[in-house]
Order: sequence, then C-alpha cells, then structure tokens
Amino acid sequence: MFSWNVARAPEPEDMDDAAEVESYSSAAAARHLDAIDDTFVEHLLRLLPPSAASAPGCGLDVGTGPAEIPIKLLKRVPSLRMIGVDRSRNMLVRARQNAEAAGVSNRLELLRADAHSLPFRDGVFSVVLCNSVLHHARDPVTLVREMSRVAAPGAALLLRDLRRPTRLLMRWHLWRHGRHYRGTMRSLFNASVRAAYTPDELNKIVVAARVERLATFRFGGTHIGCERIGH
Repeated sequence: MFSWNVARAPEPEDMDDAAEVESYSSAAAARHLDAIDDTFVEHLLRLLPPSAASAPGCGLDVGTGPAEIPIKLLKRVPSLRMIGVDRSRNMLVRARQNAEAAGVSNRLELLRADAHSLPFRDGVFSVVLCNSVLHHARDPVTLVREMSRVAAPGAALLLRDLRRPTRLLMRWHLWRHGRHYRGTMRSLFNASVRAAYTPDELNKIVVAARVERLATFRFGGTHIGCERIGH
C-alpha cells in the first residue's frame, strides 16, 4: 500500500569519527549551524522564568556535541552554570576547546555519559535542553523521561530535532535545507533528515513519556520538538 510517509532510517547513536566531528567546522556549515543554534537559544530563553536572569542555577545539555549552544546560553545568562554530556570523546574534546576559546570553561563542565541513563540525581537541574539528538536515540521515550527526571519541578525543558518530510517533499527538502553543506556534512545532514521523526511520531513519543506540561511544537519547515515553560 502506498504511503506519503518515507520510512524512517535510524542513524548510529555515536558521532565519534574524527571526520564527522571536523565536518561541523567547515566555514559554510559553521555559519549556517551558528544561525540555527541562535534560534534554539532564543527559544530557550523564552521558556526560562524571569528569576533565571539573577538566580544561580545549573543547566544540562544532553548530547552537547561541540557545546555551541551551552556556550551561547552561558554568555546570555551570566548567573547560569552548565553541564554538557555526550557519548563521543572526540566531540567532548572539541567542546572543551570551544569553551576555552569562548572564556566560559569555568562555568561549563563536560562529561561523557549516555542520555538514556544520565548520571545525576532526580530534580537537580534548573533547565534541561537537547538539540538534534532525538533521531540518534535508541529509545526516544527513555531519553525524554531522563530529561524530565533530572529536571527540577519548575525547570524549563526544550528538546528540538530535525523533521522528516513526506515522500513528496523529501528531495526538495534535502536540496533546499542542505545547500549550505558539502561532502561529509551533506551526507550527515541527509542521513539525519531520514532518521528524524514526523510530527505525529513525536506526539506519540511525548504521550508515551508522560511528562507533565510537555507540549510539542513545530519550528518552520525543518524542525519539531517539545517544550515545557519554567516557573
């Protein structure tokens, strides 16, 4: 039977290959990703309670990669400290280099950890974020539950990921939104889009995770996610 949906093609959990890590640093890709990261940070700042600007707190970035987002966030919220976790040793090496270059290494701790079993107590973080990791997760429901478990009751939550388009739009989507990438990065982007979830699939993940006040959203034609406003 014909379906408008393209079958999901899962990706490996780890991005630890040196060539993959380095591909994120090409000039064109870096500029494009920097602009996308800015939209994530602005979104997250809207979810934080007014007290976040002055009250000390600690945030968690799940699957931090090169740590570009927590670095941007630390620059915007001087009272905040962050922990970034990732499974990839090479990504964490790059993250430490980026944090030192940005002058925030004293407020950003980086740990190697599995997002499905976070090494933290319940309810310890004032904000928990996760960008472009869901499509790598072997168990997306567990990932969302773990984010909620380590978040304080009033913590803001933000998870955002790529969106898998319909069969009719797939070729155009990959061309239009992948035009800033070349070589390895282009291949990674195409694979990530095919591994991403549709809005309906994400809704089912969120329902199954049973996290209080967690709502789904769409961001343009490229991203979907779930969020919880902090209080």
